[in-house]
Amino acid sequence: MKKFDKERVLLAVAGPAIALVVAVLLTSGVLLASGKSPFEPYAIMLEQVGFADIQVLIVNAAAGYYIAALAVAIGFRMNLFNIGVEGQYRLAAMVTAVVGAKVALPAAVQLPLLILVAALTGAFWAGIAGVLKVTRGVSEVVATIMLNSIATAVIGYFTLPSLFGVQQGNNKTTGEMHESGWFPSIDLGAAGELYGFVFVAVALGIAYWVVLNRTRFGFDLRATGASESAAAASGVNAKRMVLTAMLLSGAIAGLAGLPTLLNDTHTYSLSFPSSLGFTAIGIALLGRGSPVGIAFAALLWAFLDKASAELDYRGYDTEIAVIMQGLIVIAVVVSYEAVGRWGLRRQQQRVGKELAAGHVLGASGKGTSGPSGPSDNGNQKEVAGR
Repeated sequence: MKKFDKERVLLAVAGPAIALVVAVLLTSGVLLASGKSPFEPYAIMLEQVGFADIQVLIVNAAAGYYIAALAVAIGFRMNLFNIGVEGQYRLAAMVTAVVGAKVALPAAVQLPLLILVAALTGAFWAGIAGVLKVTRGVSEVVATIMLNSIATAVIGYFTLPSLFGVQQGNNKTTGEMHESGWFPSIDLGAAGELYGFVFVAVALGIAYWVVLNRTRFGFDLRATGASESAAAASGVNAKRMVLTAMLLSGAIAGLAGLPTLLNDTHTYSLSFPSSLGFTAIGIALLGRGSPVGIAFAALLWAFLDKASAELDYRGYDTEIAVIMQGLIVIAVVVSYEAVGRWGLRRQQQRVGKELAAGHVLGASGKGTSGPSGPSDNGNQKEVAGR
């Protein structure tokens, strides 16, 4: 049975905990500087968690955050920075909405088709950056940033009324999707409807953990991210793994907009939620690439988004939550670096103590009365007698 490593757990928890504390302290400083209470806004937001409708809103919002953050985390495992999740999920949502409006099949076929379309669209868009990286050495950071802008232009073009767009007042949409493509929700009465896609997000988190930690592909992915040269020496095709990781990251990113599209709006329009891909970077960092950690980070982000709405009615600005989110991202990077260095020093000290105690370089071979000296000498005589 594997021994429980308390220090390892402490190191894993310390980074996010320090980041949250620092973000709260700095946000409180901003509130004080503006002449307002540094504590009341937090109390107001925490009050909202007690309301069932706010709880449902938080969980629904967290589903999209979680899926997008998983897409970012896959890139992190390969030392890839997929900043293109923003363009990938928005383009995938638009294409899926068009297909959902133009194609009418039974729900048992329509829903899997729409999910597949979203995943393939996201994979295709991310794959462009992957191909550029493995064939021309183009940084995925530069490529995905540019692809975000291109995706915005492509969406604007395809939503023109002369193509797939439908003009509704000042808003352009892709038209309402056929009802067979609406994902089932759970009616909770006065609390609202819980998105059925929340359970898809949970399934993706489980699949993410299993693939990365219990399969050969996951091992190769992590090994390549740690050292491409070492992975190549063991027979892993590093370029193929980079491309595969980008495709997989894009495919999951393509699903990030589906909780909103299939459970709520049923159309893509100019008012479709944006910036989800950029938010996912902070969530993935805070969650440290762990599916459980990312889930807590997604819920925290959704809580800050939804609970902050009440601040407007209490004389506070909702931007307080935005400031806190930004400070969390900055603090989490700094805290992880500090905690990582502290952990490295602790490891070096532990190895030094083991060496000094003779656990690694024992003197048993010289016949001394060290911890295993007598028994070792006896074993040597027995072996010599044989």
